[in-house]
Amino acid sequence: MAGRVWKFGDGVDTDVLAPGAYMKGPVSDLATHCLEAVRSEFAKEVKEGDYIVAGKNFGIGSSREQAAQVLVILGIKAIIAPSFGGIFYRNAYNLGLPALVCADAASIEDGQNITVETAQGLIRNHTTNLDLKCDAVPDHLNRIVEAGGLIPYLEQTLGGHK
Repeated sequence: MAGRVWKFGDGVDTDVLAPGAYMKGPVSDLATHCLEAVRSEFAKEVKEGDYIVAGKNFGIGSSREQAAQVLVILGIKAIIAPSFGGIFYRNAYNLGLPALVCADAASIEDGQNITVETAQGLIRNHTTNLDLKCDAVPDHLNRIVEAGGLIPYLEQTLGGHK
Protein backbone atom coordinates (compact mmCIF):
# COMPACT_ATOMS: atom_id res chain seq x y z
CA MET A 1 0.00 0.00 0.00
CA ALA A 2 1.22 3.44 -0.87
CA GLY A 3 1.37 6.09 1.82
CA ARG A 4 0.93 9.84 1.68
CA VAL A 5 3.96 12.13 1.77
CA TRP A 6 4.21 14.81 4.42
CA LYS A 7 6.92 17.21 3.27
CA PHE A 8 9.07 19.33 5.54
CA GLY A 9 12.06 21.59 4.97
CA ASP A 10 15.62 21.68 6.26
CA GLY A 11 16.63 21.55 9.89
CA VAL A 12 13.55 19.96 11.50
CA ASP A 13 14.87 19.54 15.02
CA THR A 14 14.00 17.24 17.88
CA ASP A 15 12.23 20.02 19.79
CA VAL A 16 9.75 20.39 16.92
CA LEU A 17 9.27 16.61 16.77
CA ALA A 18 8.91 16.19 20.55
CA PRO A 19 8.26 19.63 22.09
CA GLY A 20 9.94 20.08 25.46
CA ALA A 21 6.82 21.63 27.00
CA TYR A 22 5.06 18.25 26.75
CA MET A 23 7.94 15.93 27.73
CA LYS A 24 6.68 15.32 31.28
CA GLY A 25 3.48 13.62 30.15
CA PRO A 26 2.98 10.23 28.52
CA VAL A 27 4.68 9.80 25.15
CA SER A 28 1.25 9.15 23.58
CA ASP A 29 0.24 12.70 24.60
CA LEU A 30 3.57 14.06 23.35
CA ALA A 31 2.82 12.51 19.94
CA THR A 32 -0.28 14.70 19.60
CA HIS A 33 2.05 17.74 19.52
CA CYS A 34 4.54 16.32 17.01
CA LEU A 35 5.53 18.90 14.38
CA GLU A 36 2.70 21.25 15.42
CA ALA A 37 5.07 24.24 15.31
CA VAL A 38 5.56 23.77 11.55
CA ARG A 39 2.34 21.98 10.48
CA SER A 40 -0.41 22.22 13.06
CA GLU A 41 -2.55 19.57 11.33
CA PHE A 42 0.15 16.89 11.12
CA ALA A 43 -0.50 14.85 14.29
CA LYS A 44 -4.28 14.99 13.77
CA GLU A 45 -4.28 14.02 10.09
CA VAL A 46 -1.31 11.69 9.63
CA LYS A 47 -2.28 8.08 8.97
CA GLU A 48 -0.48 4.83 9.63
CA GLY A 49 1.71 4.05 6.62
CA ASP A 50 2.37 7.69 5.70
CA TYR A 51 5.88 8.94 5.00
CA ILE A 52 7.87 12.01 5.95
CA VAL A 53 10.05 13.58 3.26
CA ALA A 54 12.29 16.34 4.53
CA GLY A 55 15.24 18.55 3.74
CA LYS A 56 18.75 18.40 5.15
CA ASN A 57 19.53 17.59 8.79
CA PHE A 58 16.21 16.06 9.80
CA GLY A 59 16.21 15.34 13.54
CA ILE A 60 19.08 17.60 14.56
CA GLY A 61 19.21 18.76 18.16
CA SER A 62 19.01 16.86 21.38
CA SER A 63 19.39 13.14 21.94
CA ARG A 64 15.76 12.70 23.03
CA GLU A 65 14.59 9.30 21.86
CA GLN A 66 11.00 10.54 21.96
CA ALA A 67 11.60 12.51 18.75
CA ALA A 68 11.67 9.23 16.81
CA GLN A 69 9.25 7.45 19.14
CA VAL A 70 6.39 9.86 18.44
CA LEU A 71 6.74 9.19 14.71
CA VAL A 72 6.47 5.46 15.38
CA ILE A 73 3.37 6.05 17.53
CA LEU A 74 1.81 8.13 14.74
CA GLY A 75 2.41 5.32 12.24
CA ILE A 76 5.08 6.87 10.01
CA LYS A 77 6.39 4.15 7.69
CA ALA A 78 9.75 5.81 6.93
CA ILE A 79 11.54 9.15 6.79
CA ILE A 80 13.34 10.24 3.64
CA ALA A 81 15.86 13.09 3.67
CA PRO A 82 19.26 14.04 2.23
CA SER A 83 20.77 13.91 5.74
CA PHE A 84 19.85 13.27 9.36
CA GLY A 85 21.03 14.28 12.79
CA GLY A 86 23.29 11.40 13.82
CA ILE A 87 21.64 10.58 17.14
CA PHE A 88 18.15 10.84 15.66
CA TYR A 89 19.15 8.47 12.84
CA ARG A 90 20.34 5.86 15.34
CA ASN A 91 17.28 6.34 17.58
CA ALA A 92 14.97 5.89 14.57
CA TYR A 93 16.47 2.51 13.73
CA ASN A 94 16.59 1.51 17.40
CA LEU A 95 12.81 2.01 17.41
CA GLY A 96 12.24 0.24 14.08
CA LEU A 97 11.72 3.36 11.96
CA PRO A 98 13.61 3.44 8.64
CA ALA A 99 15.46 6.68 7.85
CA LEU A 100 16.52 6.71 4.20
CA VAL A 101 19.24 8.99 2.92
CA CYS A 102 18.13 10.37 -0.44
CA ALA A 103 20.01 13.18 -2.17
CA ASP A 104 16.99 13.86 -4.42
CA ALA A 105 14.32 13.87 -1.71
CA ALA A 106 13.30 17.40 -2.74
CA SER A 107 11.82 16.00 -5.96
CA ILE A 108 9.07 14.28 -3.93
CA GLU A 109 6.13 16.60 -3.30
CA ASP A 110 3.74 16.95 -0.39
CA GLY A 111 0.65 14.77 -0.72
CA GLN A 112 2.12 12.40 -3.30
CA ASN A 113 1.74 8.64 -2.76
CA ILE A 114 4.89 6.55 -2.51
CA THR A 115 6.21 3.19 -1.40
CA VAL A 116 9.76 2.46 -0.33
CA GLU A 117 11.89 -0.60 -0.87
CA THR A 118 14.59 -0.06 1.75
CA ALA A 119 16.93 -2.92 0.81
CA GLN A 120 17.04 -1.75 -2.81
CA GLY A 121 17.12 1.95 -2.00
CA LEU A 122 14.12 2.51 -4.23
CA ILE A 123 11.27 4.97 -3.83
CA ARG A 124 8.28 4.39 -6.08
CA ASN A 125 6.24 7.52 -6.64
CA HIS A 126 2.75 6.32 -7.55
CA THR A 127 1.57 9.88 -8.23
CA THR A 128 4.14 10.57 -10.94
CA ASN A 129 4.88 6.95 -11.93
CA LEU A 130 8.58 7.67 -11.48
CA ASP A 131 11.14 5.77 -9.41
CA LEU A 132 13.82 7.47 -7.35
CA LYS A 133 17.08 5.96 -6.13
CA CYS A 134 18.33 6.53 -2.61
CA ASP A 135 20.92 4.89 -0.40
CA ALA A 136 20.01 1.26 0.25
CA VAL A 137 19.48 0.39 3.90
CA PRO A 138 22.06 -2.13 5.10
CA ASP A 139 20.80 -5.63 5.87
CA HIS A 140 21.51 -5.38 9.60
CA LEU A 141 19.37 -2.24 9.89
CA ASN A 142 16.57 -3.82 7.85
CA ARG A 143 16.58 -6.79 10.24
CA ILE A 144 16.24 -4.41 13.19
CA VAL A 145 13.27 -2.69 11.49
CA GLU A 146 11.62 -6.02 10.63
CA ALA A 147 11.92 -7.10 14.27
CA GLY A 148 10.24 -3.90 15.45
CA GLY A 149 13.37 -2.22 16.83
CA LEU A 150 16.68 -3.00 18.46
CA ILE A 151 15.34 -4.53 21.70
CA PRO A 152 12.97 -6.98 19.94
CA TYR A 153 15.77 -7.78 17.47
CA LEU A 154 18.20 -8.58 20.28
CA GLU A 155 15.58 -10.66 22.08
CA GLN A 156 14.99 -12.69 18.90
CA THR A 157 18.68 -12.98 18.10
CA LEU A 158 19.86 -13.85 21.59
CA GLY A 159 16.84 -16.00 22.38
CA GLY A 160 16.99 -17.07 26.00
CA HIS A 161 20.62 -15.98 26.43
CA LYS A 162 20.59 -13.05 28.80
